[in-house]
Amino acid sequence: MKYEAPWWLPGGDLQTIWAALRATRYLGDAPSFRRERWVAPDDDFVDVDFSDHESPKDAPLLVIFHGLEGSSGSHYAEALADAARARGWACAVPHFRGCSGELNHGPRAYHSGDFEEIDWILRRFKSQHIGPVMAVGISLGGNALMRWAGELGASATGVVACVASVCSPLDLTASGWAIGRGFNRLVYTRMFLSSMVPRALRKLDQHPGLFERDALLAARDLHAFDDVFTAPLHGFKNADDYWLRASAKPHMFRIAVPALALNALNDPFIPAWSLPQPSDVSSSVTLWQPAQGGHVGFPSGRFPATVRAMPQAVTTFLAAQL
Repeated sequence: MKYEAPWWLPGGDLQTIWAALRATRYLGDAPSFRRERWVAPDDDFVDVDFSDHESPKDAPLLVIFHGLEGSSGSHYAEALADAARARGWACAVPHFRGCSGELNHGPRAYHSGDFEEIDWILRRFKSQHIGPVMAVGISLGGNALMRWAGELGASATGVVACVASVCSPLDLTASGWAIGRGFNRLVYTRMFLSSMVPRALRKLDQHPGLFERDALLAARDLHAFDDVFTAPLHGFKNADDYWLRASAKPHMFRIAVPALALNALNDPFIPAWSLPQPSDVSSSVTLWQPAQGGHVGFPSGRFPATVRAMPQAVTTFLAAQL
């Protein structure tokens, strides 16, 4: 597998931002989705968007777990859905709680190590789909997916044929440190908090006393936000405890299902020194760490570029495992 960024998009920030905002996501018509609402084990709900394109009943199913504040409308989700359509695969995007456009009923939200949520979602796909199930997780979704694969070990092979993570913060402490500094803090952190804080405040209105409002309003980085909201709501002592225990990297030596972990070395969010090395993972895990690509970027081709390189590479890896 090889990747080389266009000469006119140097650096991880440009490759990240251009891919998300300006690059072409699909060939032909835009992917369209139909929505199903699934009742979760705790009687709350998860909204799942299924790509509307036709595929055989026994075709492989590609399940896409989105990143922080993502959805089926994210550039990578549309690009992957288009790649699945080109291969004749079915495709679905389950939304983490709160990310489908409607606030969930309970206080629970979503977090980077939520392998329990990943587990019941994948098992439901397995139970209702005839063909093989494959899963790809983007950024936060990829860490949660790899955390699940490590947690289950050999049992995961009974649920999915293969998995992949793309630009995932497999060491959350290192990535949290990186996104809280300099340009990252000014641009990316501010972007994420602009949707995360209002949603958390709506959750507080829904469940008074859930956390301290003033402490949340004072949050200026993800560490502070996770300290007030994400960690205590999901059983962690604080942000440091959450980042340590939710990280997938310490569990990747137990992964038994064929897995690809794709991380660009110039990802603004994820320090290259924090990425897993061959000694950190099992023989089932393929590490691909190209020099360029940014964070879920990997633009390619002539101006205005496309984001087809990553979906093509990932689906090629997954197809080889079937």
